[in-house]
Amino acid sequence: MQNILDPKWQLFVKVADAGSVSGAALALDMQQSVVSRHITRLEQESGTRLFRRTGRGVVLTEFGQQVYPRVMALIRDAEQLADDMRTNSGTPVGDVRFGLLPSTVAVLAGPLFSAVRKSWPQVRLHLTEGSSAQLEEWLTQGRLDLALLLREEDTAAPEETVLTRLPLYLVVPAKDALAARRTIDFDDVAGLPLVLPSEPHPLRARLAMLARQKGLTLTQVLEADSIRLQHEITASGGGYAITAGTLTANEARRLAAVRIVRPALSRAVVLGVTQHRAHTKATWEVMRLLKSMAPAMLKSARQS
Repeated sequence: MQNILDPKWQLFVKVADAGSVSGAALALDMQQSVVSRHITRLEQESGTRLFRRTGRGVVLTEFGQQVYPRVMALIRDAEQLADDMRTNSGTPVGDVRFGLLPSTVAVLAGPLFSAVRKSWPQVRLHLTEGSSAQLEEWLTQGRLDLALLLREEDTAAPEETVLTRLPLYLVVPAKDALAARRTIDFDDVAGLPLVLPSEPHPLRARLAMLARQKGLTLTQVLEADSIRLQHEITASGGGYAITAGTLTANEARRLAAVRIVRPALSRAVVLGVTQHRAHTKATWEVMRLLKSMAPAMLKSARQS
C-alpha cells in the first residue's frame, strides 16, 4: 500500500533532521539532486521557503519550524492508519528497522531474521549495525524503530527494557602476563596505559569519577571510539581496553579478558524504542520477540 501522505513531506522531515540535503540523501539512499528537486517543488507548493541555506547545510525557516511538528504528527497518523488498514486481518506486515551493537551481530542477527521470517513472512526486517551513540541518534531521528543500546549502571529510561547486564573486563594481549589472571582490582587497572573512548562518553565519565573517588588518576594513552578499534589497538600492544570482553574468534586468539573487581563493574544492554515513528503491529511483535529471545542469547554469548 502506498503512503497516503505526500512523500515530499517525509523528505522535508528527513532533511530537517539531517540538517542537510546531502545527509538526507545518504540516509535515504537517493541522489542529492532528487531530494533537492522535491524540496524545491514542496516550497513552491507551499508558497514560501521551508529551509534557509547555510554554509554547513540547511536550517528550518520560521515557517518551517511552525509546520515541522504538525507534519510529524501527520506522518505518525498516516503510518498508523496505513498499518491499521494493512493489518486488519491481524497479521503483522511492513517494515521494522532494528539496530544492533557490533558485539551482538553474530549472536542475534541470524536467529532474529530466521524467527521473523518463519513467524511473520510479510514483515520486512531492516538490520543496521552501529555504536550505541550512533544507534541512539538514529532512534531519535526516527531512522530506526528499535535498537540495542548500552547504559551505565541504572540509567535506562522507563521505555527501555534491560535485556542483560554485562560485566566489564580488562582486555589484554594474549601473551601479556595479566592474561593468566582471572580478576584484577580497579585500583590496578587505573595505573595501566588505557585505550579509552573519547569524551564525552558515559563509560569514560563513569571510570573517571570512580578513579577520583579512590584518589586515583586514569592513565589514558589513546582514544578509540569503537570496541573493535580498542581491541585491535590492544592486540597490537598499544594499551589495555575496558569493555564487556566479548571477543570474536579472531580476537580470542590474540586477546584475553580479565574480570574487573573491587568494585565489580557492569553495563546494561537495553532495548531502545523510537518516539519519532508510529509503532505498528509488526514493530510490537518484533519487540516482543526480542524481549523473549535476546536475554538468554546475549548471556550465553558472553559465557562462551
